[in-house]
Amino acid sequence: MTINGGGRLRWVAGIGAAFFSFGAGIPVYGADLTPAQVAPVADETIAAQSPWQIRVRALGVITNDSGSVNGVPGSDLSYSDTVIPELDISYFFTDNIAAELVLGTTYAKIDGAGVLGGTPVGKTWLLPPTLTLQYHFTDLGAFKPYVGAGVNYSLFYSQSEKGDFKNLDVKNDFGWALQAGFDYMIDQHWGVNFDVKKIFLETKWSVDDSPLGGPASGKAKIDPWLIGAGVTYRF
Repeated sequence: MTINGGGRLRWVAGIGAAFFSFGAGIPVYGADLTPAQVAPVADETIAAQSPWQIRVRALGVITNDSGSVNGVPGSDLSYSDTVIPELDISYFFTDNIAAELVLGTTYAKIDGAGVLGGTPVGKTWLLPPTLTLQYHFTDLGAFKPYVGAGVNYSLFYSQSEKGDFKNLDVKNDFGWALQAGFDYMIDQHWGVNFDVKKIFLETKWSVDDSPLGGPASGKAKIDPWLIGAGVTYRF
């Protein structure tokens, strides 16, 4: 059977039309250019919380009136209580673990007690930097309680004596600290704070002269409670 040139062209055209019609009915998946869904990106304005925190508190220093004069049975000492401003700086290693450095200074008037009752001894200023390691509870929303323990080093300075006491010298010494408190956060940065610390501090004191007729020395067991309330700022 012979197919002339015109027939041959019609045959090729027919095959092409059939192929095009068949292909047009098949969906072309590769041509689906619908963009893939992109996961939402966190708001870059919400930065990671800084590990640094500061607090400013009003602090009540309530001492334990206890001490002694060597060689005087029944002798005791008492110390005045004070209210002072205090600054503390905290660094958070994790959400739960932080270290806190407490800075403040106070003074104490020292008087005799017991058989020495009514005998003024002197006055000293006290700088007691305290470093504690804390555990913060973080699953209570804005209410964030914590507990801590650490070490205190008390430095006594600007010491002065009264009456017949001469050259009062209260020795610098280490002590231990226990702590409990809470922050209530108003927003990401600001909060209010309440804090209680117990410092276990016993040191030695001496004078070059005294109403006892010569040098005197003994122990001063101060063991203060530090009760504070103030403002927290988390950077």
